[in-house]
Amino acid sequence: MSNTWQHIQSDLEKSIKPGIFQVWIKPLQAQIQEKTIYLTAPNEFVASWVRDRLQDSIVQAAANTLGYTPHISIAGQKSPSFAQPQLIHPSSKQQQAPLPRSNSRRPAPSPYRWRYKFDNFIVGSCNQLAYAACSGLCNHDFPASSVFLCSSPGLGKTHLLHSIGYHLCQTKPQDELSVCYVPAEHFANQMVQAIKERDVDTFKAKYRNNVDVLLLEDVHFFQGKAKMQEELLSLIKDLNDRGSKVVFSSSFLPKELGKVDSQLTSYFCSGVLTPIQKPDLDFRVRLLQAKANSKGLGLSDSLCHLIASSIRSDVRQMESCLHNLCLKSNLLQEPVSEEMTREVLQNYSQESSSPDMEDIIDCVCRAFNMSLNALQSKSRKRALVSARNTAFYMARRYTALSLKDIGNQFNRRHSTVLKGITNIEREICRDSTFGHQVLRIMDQLVK
Repeated sequence: MSNTWQHIQSDLEKSIKPGIFQVWIKPLQAQIQEKTIYLTAPNEFVASWVRDRLQDSIVQAAANTLGYTPHISIAGQKSPSFAQPQLIHPSSKQQQAPLPRSNSRRPAPSPYRWRYKFDNFIVGSCNQLAYAACSGLCNHDFPASSVFLCSSPGLGKTHLLHSIGYHLCQTKPQDELSVCYVPAEHFANQMVQAIKERDVDTFKAKYRNNVDVLLLEDVHFFQGKAKMQEELLSLIKDLNDRGSKVVFSSSFLPKELGKVDSQLTSYFCSGVLTPIQKPDLDFRVRLLQAKANSKGLGLSDSLCHLIASSIRSDVRQMESCLHNLCLKSNLLQEPVSEEMTREVLQNYSQESSSPDMEDIIDCVCRAFNMSLNALQSKSRKRALVSARNTAFYMARRYTALSLKDIGNQFNRRHSTVLKGITNIEREICRDSTFGHQVLRIMDQLVK
């Protein structure tokens, strides 16, 4: 009986994405009676998800194995609260253990101001797996020790991290479940400060002994920082031993990270990898409609399509455009019109066409007043490095080229491209003068 289900699972593993198989198919238990397959999921959330999205695939795989089309019944077990999830302990694949709890109640940390919730996260085909993994980690037993969120900037990684934190802190008292959100750069700064103050043990204990769920943002920041990678690797191992969960986010897949310890990369890949793709037009329109409704802003379908067709790859820019429309409408005491919308859109990067590498190089050379030979030279002058990094960032954003392919255009290694893109992202996030200059160059590229 079990061998039959294993054969069906093997067939499914070949036909669906690895992440979906790992999260939704692998945990299912099966019994076959007559011509019905009774599947039991860890909980009703998983059962409902599988019924809605994977039942047809299961029927097809079962038919391939059995030689006939069976009936499928999918039910969920009652699951305990997240305070005591059943986690696979590292020392035994058969042993299950809850998250560790101290015999005494821990002092509650200061409440964190979570900015986002699952309730207002718009789900589409571009982010469906990421949403399911993050919400599943919060509400029910989760068949992996970690989640790795990956996408270009502005597509929802931070929203999901904050949503996890908000949900867990709302459902469990903070002295029973400790959730820690930290950007990678902040983690690194804390470590450097602890070394300066000769108080490294306190820094280590803060995370190792008191964290049940670690939300670590922008882990690509650690590339090339060997000492910090060593400390992070040790921390992740300790958290795994405790049965704690870790959610990573990055602008790059683990395989794209350069100068990162192979063991650390392995840990990044050990859980569920959930890339978030660029949103399609339908998703962008639905997102705008939902955001407009939440602001009480009357926005017609045609205006939603106008904005969604003009701003294609950055959800943050769309939301900013909507916010400015709302302000302008309130200030002028006028309803939002097409003319008003086009006026506001002029302040944003509008992607009427997809620039190629030649367009990007030409735009960067003109913006920085330099030749292609200079851009491709071995010179490390500051102006040339800034120009190259800008070209790297724009190529990553507007083309489908890999990091290696981008590097080949400038006689650079893939690790150099990754570092350059990370530097530009940091400048933009910091709202620096150079960050603004990059955004203006991007505007020139897509006009």
